[in-house]
Amino acid sequence: MLYSAYQMQSDLMEPLRQAAGRAQSFIKPFAGLPGLSGLSYLDAAWELLSRSKLTHHRPPYRLSEVLVGNQVVKVTEDVTRTTPFGTLLHFRKDVATPQPKVLVVAPLSGHFATLLRSTVRRLLPEHDVFITDWHNARDVPVSDGRFGFDEYIDHIISFLEAMGPDSHLLAVCQPCVHALAAVAIMAEDKNPAQPRTMTLMAGPVDTRVNPTKVNCLANEKTIGWFEDNLISTVPAQFKGAGREVYPGFIQLSAFVSMNSSRHTKAHRELYRSIASGDTEKADTIKRFYDEYFAVLDLTAEFYLETVSKVFQDPQLAKGELTYRGRPVNPGAIRRTALLTVEGERDDICAPGQTAAAHDLCTGLKPFMKRHHLQTGVGHYGVFSGRSWENQIYPIVHNMMLSMA
Repeated sequence: MLYSAYQMQSDLMEPLRQAAGRAQSFIKPFAGLPGLSGLSYLDAAWELLSRSKLTHHRPPYRLSEVLVGNQVVKVTEDVTRTTPFGTLLHFRKDVATPQPKVLVVAPLSGHFATLLRSTVRRLLPEHDVFITDWHNARDVPVSDGRFGFDEYIDHIISFLEAMGPDSHLLAVCQPCVHALAAVAIMAEDKNPAQPRTMTLMAGPVDTRVNPTKVNCLANEKTIGWFEDNLISTVPAQFKGAGREVYPGFIQLSAFVSMNSSRHTKAHRELYRSIASGDTEKADTIKRFYDEYFAVLDLTAEFYLETVSKVFQDPQLAKGELTYRGRPVNPGAIRRTALLTVEGERDDICAPGQTAAAHDLCTGLKPFMKRHHLQTGVGHYGVFSGRSWENQIYPIVHNMMLSMA
């Protein structure tokens, strides 16, 4: 019922949004002309109304070329491996010298992997980059089966195997637990594709450390409450009709409510920028929200198992996590160097939660472990923005080079 109600409301609003877009295209040529300055504000209002919607398709990565040394090199998106639930996407470059292969493990938490566009862009000049490009669960038929906690780990292992030996792994946010578990399983199995380095960035390895508002909210309700109140069925008009999902629009609502004043301020600035003709500032804000309002659904089993095993009962940190019925032992990791990165002001994954991985990886010698706390940044600043590009990235790159 919840999903159907959302879709009905969205469908009912669509004619109004289209009408606003047509009205804007009509008055825009006259906005700003002498004596008609008031039309600029009407133009801005119409545009904001026409943009008041969520999208459910992955935005483009917009990474068609990159500067490698002094040469501009074309970037091609190649599909290396695909399943119903995700694609191993390769940003292929034709360069003379081989570069370190890196798997960027993107979060599956309501947004598409393009949220890590800035992360990939900074890695591209000096690395051969792959990413876990997750699919929208509402587009995956029920006949394709389940996708839960173990299946996520399966994908990481399978993707690393497809990339081959001597690759590196970089996980951002939520999948740090899954990535650490995958590498532990590969180490125990002596899998030749186990990565040379594992970088865990702003991830909830142990949510008992410095609990955030997100952690507290996860523990205020039982897992049964989450299942009864947040899980919905994909409506009949989509390929995944009948699949039980945690809708992306619910996750987005939660994110927006946590920082409602910031988003309200941003849209006021967008309104003023459009009205005043400051197209550069307006375009910057619009690009952010085009990405932010592109949402994907998670399978119910993945969402519920992650809430239960990571946020309510941090099983990996407690030594109780299992994969396909077998214990997960991070102490088995001996060949994969570990780098953890945290943001001082992270209010989603607080400092200490990611660093907890070091205590779990007891098989690694001290020189194969490193931790970095970035001052002055919050959650997103760990993997995007100036601090990521100028201060964090060099540490990540140097760690990979040291284990080449």
